[in-house]
Amino acid sequence: MFEEWRATAVGGTDEQSVSVPGKPAAFAGADGVTYVTRFDDPRGPSDDAAVIELRGLYAHAEVDVTGERLDGEGTADHHAYFDPLRIPILPYEENELSVTCHAPRDRFGGIHDTDAVPDAAAVPGIWWGATVEGRPLPYIDEMRVRPELTDDGAVLHVRTTVVSEDPIEDRITYSLKPEGDLNTGGMMNRGRVETSGPGKTTVEHTIDVHDPSLWWPREFGQQNRYRLTAKLGNSEHSITTGIREVARDGPRLVVNGQEVPIRGVTTLTDDPDDVQRAIETNANLLRARAHALPREVYEACDERGLLVWQDLPLTGPGGFDTERGRTLAAALADTYGTHPSFAAVAVHDEPTAAFADGLGDGVFDGLRLRWRGWRNSYDRSDAEAVADALPAAYPVVPVVGEPGIDHDAAAYYPGWDYGTAESIETLLDRYPTDILAGFGAGSLAEAVDAAAGFDAEKHARYVDAGVSASGDSEDSSAVVEASQAYQAETVRTVAERARCRGLGAIAATLRDTDAAGMGVYDADGNPKAAQETLAAAFQPAQVFLPNPGTGKRVLVVRNDGPKPLSATVSWEAAGEGTEQEITVEGTGRWRDDIQIPGGADSITLTLTASGGTVENHYEL
Repeated sequence: MFEEWRATAVGGTDEQSVSVPGKPAAFAGADGVTYVTRFDDPRGPSDDAAVIELRGLYAHAEVDVTGERLDGEGTADHHAYFDPLRIPILPYEENELSVTCHAPRDRFGGIHDTDAVPDAAAVPGIWWGATVEGRPLPYIDEMRVRPELTDDGAVLHVRTTVVSEDPIEDRITYSLKPEGDLNTGGMMNRGRVETSGPGKTTVEHTIDVHDPSLWWPREFGQQNRYRLTAKLGNSEHSITTGIREVARDGPRLVVNGQEVPIRGVTTLTDDPDDVQRAIETNANLLRARAHALPREVYEACDERGLLVWQDLPLTGPGGFDTERGRTLAAALADTYGTHPSFAAVAVHDEPTAAFADGLGDGVFDGLRLRWRGWRNSYDRSDAEAVADALPAAYPVVPVVGEPGIDHDAAAYYPGWDYGTAESIETLLDRYPTDILAGFGAGSLAEAVDAAAGFDAEKHARYVDAGVSASGDSEDSSAVVEASQAYQAETVRTVAERARCRGLGAIAATLRDTDAAGMGVYDADGNPKAAQETLAAAFQPAQVFLPNPGTGKRVLVVRNDGPKPLSATVSWEAAGEGTEQEITVEGTGRWRDDIQIPGGADSITLTLTASGGTVENHYEL
């Protein structure tokens, strides 16, 4: 219905044709953009009203609609871009929709209000969807579902919003049916709804589910889901949900009572295709760092069994309005709670920035005295106040931060902010954490001097290919190759050491937003060298040598699967080696000492089980 849009920067006069939804690059850097379109009356013969739905309104928006609004207002303010705005109208034969989107006015612009993404990726606008449809009155506007496991099975806590023109006293009929190949029966339920007059009314009901088929993360079971349909008169509304229970136990999530080790990647983008890219790294969790994800990404995670760690859009130093934060936190849980992949929430991302300009020359030995003094003044009370607004049904991480603060999960970047990749061992000894929620290094996708989300000075400290990163050299590809090789080894080292310690590990980042960045994929979605090393380090069953060298060393096997692993583990170096049969408990670890000959310059480790063979190779 919305086919042609015109857009103008707030305060400007240059009008351009644009596509909506989207982020028109022509308005990169604008503080606000007004989008205007015209549409005919969309109602059919059985429709009484129409509903405009706008998804992904970033960051603050005013909406003006020609025609009489059901609530009698002509303009609506909207302040949470992850929460769809639905506007019921009584349209004219011809109508005009005007949407003015502004840049963030508070601390809750998230990652898009930082230099981590280019200006073109943060244009105020309608990012995810814009539709208008006819509806009969009364009609069901939306449903929100929060599943809960009980001793007798499960309960769906359902909140249904109804729009009516006149007072009504009726019943909503709910039908619950399994999705896909799930071989279980459906069920029916009814709930009462009463309205006193025109407007929106929200009612709450509970639906008992006996002998439910649970949703499981990938590698742990089937992604069983249910379709819930509500009917009221001539109106029908459906959503898909899954039944699961999630908690946190130190470095792991606990889903349906089963421990699930965390192997994750952070994302700065909102592309559903990135779900497959995350799976190709052998991740089982996607962290949306300081930004929200559209429902299409959540639906893909629901389908593929990828858990989602959802941040509040809040990052970096500085105070914030806790009441505003509490409102957004409650809305976030309400918006995403229907999705079984929704597994954890973080409030404040990296609230201090002691290492924004790097530290030292990358040589860890020269930094020992300074490392002892890493203590930053940070008051976590505001983050905790916001965390208290989130339902107890979800694990909450109030603070994700750097060493030296009182955090709940760590963002440690050895080999990039300080030290070398191997410094992760000493760093974790001095500043322990259960979950490494951010680690890695930046790299180039092409030879450039600067890019959003990329620190060229830090890069120069660690990468020296003998050519100019500006591309002046005849062989500018050499610096790109060296850059990616350094990132690959850094990501591999930290990921492996974290897994050997039994920590949750979440790499930063899945995909770049510009020509260089922390991503293991470039901005176009092509794998960089680090994608392969991360995928190997994140193999659910893998064998590691956490401290490569000759002499007496420790061999470690991780089994992230739920069942015991019977396997053969072997190593070969300088013509010597051993082979032995082992059993590793589900989500467990096996360790043994080996003696590597002094003349060895490399070692190959092999793990063979019924599922196949994996190898890990180290230069010594």
